Amino acid sequence: MSVVEQYARAHIVTDADLAIAEPEAVPVVLRYDPDTDPRAVRVGLPGPHEWTFQRELLERGLRAPVEAGDVRVWPCGRVQAVVEFHSAQGVSVVQFESKALLRFLRRTYMATPVRG
Repeated sequence: MSVVEQYARAHIVTDADLAIAEPEAVPVVLRYDPDTDPRAVRVGLPGPHEWTFQRELLERGLRAPVEAGDVRVWPCGRVQAVVEFHSAQGVSVVQFESKALLRFLRRTYMATPVRG
């Protein structure tokens, strides 16, 4: 099985110290490694900030607000989605174009073999 890695442009709003000077879109890496955990995805923000959570949470959050543990996902209008991460360092709110997340999810399902 192959690792899926996709870069997406996102807007980050945070109360943590990520040293982001401008509210411009920044590159965020989306990762999926079916050999490590076929049910999990990872989101890497600029710097050493990375979160791992269930792929199903991301998929469901594109349609309706959902949360699990320190991660919340919800649709924002017709073309965007928000992923909110909570940690001891603060809260990071990341706004994506939904189509980028859908493209990533589609690629993750293609990388996972059908079990029969």
